[in-house]
Parts: sequence; C-alpha cells; structure tokens
Amino acid sequence: MQLKTNNLKFIIKGLAIGALLVGFNGSVKAQEVIVTDSTAIQPKEKVEEVKAESTEFKRYKVDGIAAVVGGYVILDSDIDLMYKDLKSQGVSTEDITDCQLAGSLLENKLYAHHAIQDSIIVSDAEVRNYVDQQITQMVGQVGSMQKVLSFYKRDSEDEFRNELFELNKQQELSKRMQQSIIEKVVITPDEVRAYFEGIAEEERPFFGDEVEIAQIVINPEVPQREKQKVIDRLKQFREDIIDNGASFGTKAVLYSQDPGSSSDGGKMVINRKDGLDKDFKDTAFSLQEGEVSEPFASQFGYHIIKVEKVIGQNLEIRHILLIPDVTNATVESAKKEIDSLRSKILSKEITFGEAAKRFSDEEQTAANKGKLINPTNGDTRFELTKIDPELYDQVVNLKEGDVSLVLKEQDRTGKLFFKIITVNKRYKEHKADFAQDYMKIKELALRDKQLTAIAKWQEDKIADTYIKINGKFRNCSFESDWLKK
Repeated sequence: MQLKTNNLKFIIKGLAIGALLVGFNGSVKAQEVIVTDSTAIQPKEKVEEVKAESTEFKRYKVDGIAAVVGGYVILDSDIDLMYKDLKSQGVSTEDITDCQLAGSLLENKLYAHHAIQDSIIVSDAEVRNYVDQQITQMVGQVGSMQKVLSFYKRDSEDEFRNELFELNKQQELSKRMQQSIIEKVVITPDEVRAYFEGIAEEERPFFGDEVEIAQIVINPEVPQREKQKVIDRLKQFREDIIDNGASFGTKAVLYSQDPGSSSDGGKMVINRKDGLDKDFKDTAFSLQEGEVSEPFASQFGYHIIKVEKVIGQNLEIRHILLIPDVTNATVESAKKEIDSLRSKILSKEITFGEAAKRFSDEEQTAANKGKLINPTNGDTRFELTKIDPELYDQVVNLKEGDVSLVLKEQDRTGKLFFKIITVNKRYKEHKADFAQDYMKIKELALRDKQLTAIAKWQEDKIADTYIKINGKFRNCSFESDWLKK
C-alpha cells in the first residue's frame, strides 16, 4: 500500500499555491505572498441570463473566460496575473502549470459558491479589516499606495480595495466551507491502528529528534492599588463613551495596550470557537448590541468591550486593554521566588513537576506538571526542527533532567515574567512506532480521513453544480472531474 502521507505531501505541494488561492490552511496572513485573483469580480459584459439545475447564474461572452463555477467566473487573464504575482514575490513557477492554477481556482470557486448556498456568513467588517492589513503591508513593501496601484495596474485605491474585498471574502467563504466539512470528521482508535497497519513497514515515516519540555512561570505580583488605577480609568472611559458620546475607537487607538487591535480602534470579530481568554469571550457574548461592559479582568489585564454588531454566530466588537504596572519590589520578589524554586529542584528537595503544579503561575501547564502541549497534535513532544526558534535556543543544549537558568521574558502585551525550563525526555530520530508515536499517527490518520471527506464532498458537488470549462483548459488532466466526462 502506498504510504498515505504521500497524499499529504501532494496537498502541501499543491497548496504552496493553494494556501494562497484555495484557502485550505486558512486565509493568507499579512506576511504571506499576496496573489490577486480578479475572478471574484463578475465581468461587466453580459450576454444573457439562463437557468441550470435550479441555480440562477449569469453567462458571459466566452472570449477571455476560462471557466464558470456556479455564480463565479475564472478569466484567462487571472492565470497570467497569478504567475506575475508569484514571480514578483520570489516564488519559483518552474513546476507550476496553467492547469494547476486553474484547478486551484476551480476548487476555490466551488467552495465559495456552496458556502453561500449553505448560508455561511462572513462579515464585511472582518473582511475590511483584513484588506486594511494587506494594503498596509503592500505600501510598506513598495513605499507608496501609488506604486502599489501601478504594479497591479489599477486606476484608484477604491477600485483596488473593492477587488481585494471580494477576493478575501471569497477566500474566507471557501475556508469556512472546508472547515464545516472537516469539523464533523472524527477518528476512533481502531481506525488509527488500521491506518498505521495499512502502511507497509518500509514506507513508514521517520520522525526527527524530539523533546518533552516543562516550564515554571512566575509573574511579578501586581499591587492592588495599581489594579484599581486601571479599573478607575476604564470606568472613566466608559462613562465618557456612554454619557458624552465619546468615540470608543478613538480611545482604543490612544490608550489600549493591545498591540494586535489598538491601531484599528480595538476592532475584532470573534466567535465562541476562537482561542481567546475565557473571561473575555464570556463577557463579550453576555452583551447586547451597542452595550459597553463594565471593566473586567482577563489573563492579560483589564478590559472594557463594546459590541458593535451581532452577525450570526460572530460578534463585531471593540475593546480597550489596560495593563496594571508591577513595581520594582514585586519584580525582585518574583525573581527571588523562582531562584529559590530552581535551587530546591537542583538539590532534589522537590521535583520539577511538583514545583510546577504547586507554584507556577501559568495555569495551562501547571495542572500538567509544567509540560508544554504541542498545539499541532495535542502531544507533549516537540520535533526539534519544527520548534519555535526562541524555545529551540533555550532547550537545544539541555540534557534530560537539566534545569535552565532563570529566563526573563515578556508576553505579547509587554508583561514581564520569569521562567525556568527542563527537558523531561529526549527522543532520537526513529521510524514511526504505534505506541510511542500514537498522537502523531492519529493526526496523520485524521488528516487522511478529512481529505477523503473533502474529496467525497467535492465529487458530489461537482456533479450538482453548473461548471463550464473553456479553451485550452478542456485539455487539462485535472485530479477532479471538472469536465464531467
């Protein structure tokens, strides 16, 4: 049997394009290559309106149209533009064919079309926020908005923003449609074993050197008077907003200490599945549209939230974060505490795991004796070649049982903390073993099952959707039956 992880390699290779076009791994992040796809925009020159399989759609003059999928079109010029974009970003296009790009676009349109049919909602505010990030990045790269417009051959910023808006909305629809397919897929232990046993011995993957890491975090205590200062200040903001009509967004720009949202007036679009602080989500979803919360605490500091709009299962909100100050005395006290813990661990007075459980201020890891959890698979092991570079530098020279020196760090909001790290166990590079590597094998098996579910969904929807392939693309050997032969 061919190793099924080969399927994953194919997907990863294909989604070097697909991550940009199809959105299987999520929307394009601000630091990723940006590819313009005008296929989200319908051509203006209509010929006639027809019906196909109970779906209302518009047909356009065939010249220049590579394909039609449901209510979307793909233009011949879009393929050329994608090559240009990829090359301009330094991406090799030597092994990328017109047919591959067309296939990726066809998938993207299919998902987006059926997301609309299934009433999947993407808020305009969320899309506009992302477009703002893209524009900011582009201008930062080339120096001015005029240069951006010149490169993409657009006459005005409004025109360009509108095109990016349509593109990003379509990509987000595509991503959420795919998520809705795979989120229902679960896998049993018996299926994991069957997947593993179905891989020939000589084809089983090798896993690189891995480590199991634990840490103890000590945060300097914040004096009550400092907490009360920020609470009182947030109360003043709230009163000014409610009683005097002051702008919440302006106050967020001026005062919020959240680096991720302050520049955009504290704006966020959230849902209950987001990995946000529980108290933050609970407060946001307890509010009515237009309501401003009282000040409340989260793991990051103190907030007030305003719900701007309720959009299905999502909330469009603004928030202000203020972080109370620590004092020199509390910083010094935290340093002494973690120094003392390290000394007791080294002298065997207490184990690292027990010290983490009893004294660490990081709740997520303290309950697990300080062990870090790999977010990609839920395991406690990290492959050294894939670990965060900063963490790699901290553990690469530690032997099993060693305890690091005290490390002084800051979180993303600038809050200071101290930590010590240990390596509980090291695992040498080895061929996959069912017992030892169960979590990684389970991840591969689940992904394979998800890919099968997506392939089945795609097969069914291609059969039920109006699709028209034109010109040279009718000669492509697509993986999917786009030509309905």
